[in-house]
Amino acid sequence: MKKIFILSVIGLSGFTLAQTIDFKGCVPLFENQMYTFTKTGNDAFGKKIYITTPVTGDQECGGLGVCEFKLQWNNTSGRWEFLADRGDGDFVNPYLIYYSSTGNGTGTNPPNITVGTWIENLADTSGACGGNLTNANATLTGDVRTTTLAVNEFDQAKITIYPNPATEIINITGLDNIKNGKIISVDGKIVLTFNSTGKIDISKLSPGVYFVEIQTDRSVINRIKFIKK
Repeated sequence: MKKIFILSVIGLSGFTLAQTIDFKGCVPLFENQMYTFTKTGNDAFGKKIYITTPVTGDQECGGLGVCEFKLQWNNTSGRWEFLADRGDGDFVNPYLIYYSSTGNGTGTNPPNITVGTWIENLADTSGACGGNLTNANATLTGDVRTTTLAVNEFDQAKITIYPNPATEIINITGLDNIKNGKIISVDGKIVLTFNSTGKIDISKLSPGVYFVEIQTDRSVINRIKFIKK
């Protein structure tokens, strides 16, 4: 990755949630793109390590450079960190873009935006990301924890969406304590709302990537990605 200050001008069938995390945020630096982190292993403390794919310099970032990111646990600081590589995908002395100050718990995976407070590291970004991660300025979904406990609610609920991709109907199963739900486009707009899981008619949606956001009776919000053909 090029010098961080230059970046301001650079700018599933079946669902295997246990292995990937989708991120979109820090748009002024990283453009309005979705980045996918893939689990690459575990560290010495049993925490999962996630790296964006590819890490070969092929992930465009604003047109003039590349973006290669890593999510990993910093045991010394007791926090999860969002790192940006400086050049060749080796993450030697990387830039620290965000770090989590809450919601770390004892889980093996990082907290999501709702549970944790992901703080922008101004020392490396000079404030160019626009502040801490929120549901209004970022998306962080997949293998992230939605509670402060050490377990991922996705794993507890065994929630599934099928078929995926879908054309007319999506089926949502595995979650009984739903309060409400909505479907959100990649640009953050609510395009559909519903009050129960089951069959959801998506026939009027334009083709593209969407997120199903479900709120349970414990006020926990889960976001799951699907594709409308």
